[in-house]
Amino acid sequence: MSLWKFFLKIFAISMMTFGGGYTIVPLIREEFVHKEKLIDDEDMLNLVALSQTAPGPIAVSTALLTGYKLKGRRGAIIGIIAATLPPLIIISILYFFYTWFASNVWVRAALRGMSGAICAVMLIAVYDLAKAALKKHKIFSAIIMVAALLLALFTSINLALIIFALALIGVIAFHFVPEEKMP
Repeated sequence: MSLWKFFLKIFAISMMTFGGGYTIVPLIREEFVHKEKLIDDEDMLNLVALSQTAPGPIAVSTALLTGYKLKGRRGAIIGIIAATLPPLIIISILYFFYTWFASNVWVRAALRGMSGAICAVMLIAVYDLAKAALKKHKIFSAIIMVAALLLALFTSINLALIIFALALIGVIAFHFVPEEKMP
């Protein structure tokens, strides 16, 4: 895949993605894992996990890491540009027409309708990532997912600390426990 084609794909995905960074993940996965078959599912899962640990928007981090995986440093730079340019263009347009958009009944109705679709896309993203994570080491992955959910829902522990602690458990488990003994 050429840098130009990569730019166009990320640009188009970013232009059509509403609802935050997590909505871009299933689209990038669909494009580069399923359609183009340039990245395997496990690598994509790792890219998304790594993207979550980086500061800033996950959409930009995922585009950066996908670009780096496919085309090295140039791909990473192109990924950043392609992921950030559409929101910049849209925000610039909204700046000039904000009062019209804010008072337009049709725009408000469209935004309300998109919020339901965004929830569905995020649920699909969670389902797809969980399914991919559970392919290998089902018991370990399930325990980590359930622990993260329960800690996030029922404690006041900062989410960053939960993610860090569970990442540390993963590093220890996969570094010190032989692969064949992992549940």
